[in-house]
Amino acid sequence: MSVAASKGIIALYIDENRENSRALGVRVADRFKAAGYTITLCPGSDTRSPVGSGGANVADASLLVTIGGDGTLLRAARLVVDDGVPLIGINTGRLGFLTEFDEDDPRIDELPKLLAKGLEIEERLALQAQYDGRTFFALNDVVVRKGEVSRIVPFGLGLNDEQAGQIPADGICIATPTGSTAYFLSAGGSIISPRVEAIGIVPLLPHTLFSRPLIVPATSRIHISCDSEIVRAQLECDGDTVSEVAPGASVFIERHPKTVRFARPARLRFFERLEHKMLWGVSIKDRPQA
Repeated sequence: MSVAASKGIIALYIDENRENSRALGVRVADRFKAAGYTITLCPGSDTRSPVGSGGANVADASLLVTIGGDGTLLRAARLVVDDGVPLIGINTGRLGFLTEFDEDDPRIDELPKLLAKGLEIEERLALQAQYDGRTFFALNDVVVRKGEVSRIVPFGLGLNDEQAGQIPADGICIATPTGSTAYFLSAGGSIISPRVEAIGIVPLLPHTLFSRPLIVPATSRIHISCDSEIVRAQLECDGDTVSEVAPGASVFIERHPKTVRFARPARLRFFERLEHKMLWGVSIKDRPQA
């Protein structure tokens, strides 16, 4: 699938904490304006940016360009998942695994031409977590973890109508293939190709010799409960704490009804990116020296 646009609306989401992001935002906006596009800033983007907004609706944009790190792209995805606006990211942060360009990439100045020519669209599975009558979105992961106590807490894990286990741990992380290279990986989870329709489950610091990550179908409905009567847990989506979880209560996680649409100049070569960004398969001897 690909997307091309005549002179329409371009949305920008700019990291407000980085000066280089603000400067690059001006540059990107100028390039699109010169090509005849209208620029609009996303709610929550940098209000200090000199980039003018044409007052257009972000939901009507042909493309949303994020300028920041992976966290910036994750926050932007929440804004447009329901409207299906494609995202493309420019990395001004540290890793930039989800973003398409590093800030020194010469193709940034060619973005209007690339869009006119047609960008490849890749659809990514997302999650929704339901708790206490509210629903929360996550592109990378949903985590239920214990509060600020230094002891093991028993967590219940269920899949669909089946009880899958009682796990003494610091918490449980549920990840999409997109999130499998983030916190899920740090917790000992498996890397899941983005072409696989699956969800990963991994306990955090489990107090057992036999706990292993699980890979389950993307159609699964997962529930996590904190069984302790005296310890509150917290619910996190893409690294942000969105709610406390009461003792004995459950959080339900399942696939979000919409996908997140990534725009790219060419089809993603996932394992090449793993090698480039995370040194996948690279010998210690071959790693660049700091």
